[in-house]
Amino acid sequence: MQDIAENLARVEERIEMAARRAGRNPEEIRLVAVSKTVATERVLQAIQAGVKILGENYVQEAKKKIENVGHNVGWHLIGHLQTNKAKMAVRLFDLIHSVDSFNLANELNRAAEQQGKVLPVLLQISLSGEATKFGASEKEIFRMAEEMSKMPALSGVGLMTMPPYFENPEDSRIYFIKLRKLGERLRQENIPRIVVNELSMGMSNDFEVAIEEGATLVRVGTAIFGPRLSP
Repeated sequence: MQDIAENLARVEERIEMAARRAGRNPEEIRLVAVSKTVATERVLQAIQAGVKILGENYVQEAKKKIENVGHNVGWHLIGHLQTNKAKMAVRLFDLIHSVDSFNLANELNRAAEQQGKVLPVLLQISLSGEATKFGASEKEIFRMAEEMSKMPALSGVGLMTMPPYFENPEDSRIYFIKLRKLGERLRQENIPRIVVNELSMGMSNDFEVAIEEGATLVRVGTAIFGPRLSP
């Protein structure tokens, strides 16, 4: 457990230092510990060390962990979600970061209505133009927000993006600035029931830059759990 506890402490210290550099309150930033492919035993060690939110990429993998771990921590879905997994995702997760299409939003809304809950979600935006990255385009995001405002079981609380991987984290800054400015524009639209309180951006290699540009949720896996195993 020692490595996880020490890694977590270092990440939390880096989050605080990045927030201070940007003149922000560190308490504005929440750490999502990305536990994709991490064994349940190590997930439990992370919780014991102080992790409060876990981020999973795959619904089926998360389901098994949640059955073993329970809901004494928050569970966020940060990976691409297929519409046929919407019902299970609504049941399992406290926040979904990756709403990237009208169809998915509709399925989530339907499932949440059936389960009698209002589900907080983030709109995922692709800012890099990479074919391998999921996300709505900048042009689509305002229309998606308008449509989502009519979905009573969804609560749009912010935006998410995933820039390309760069060796130099400074190269990610332009994408984080873009997301922040998009959030500001969307907030100015005053779309009913769409708020932009959350910006999910930044991973192990660039979360400090993301915090400097306004991230409220940073998704950190490798820096806490070590190198990722193959799924």
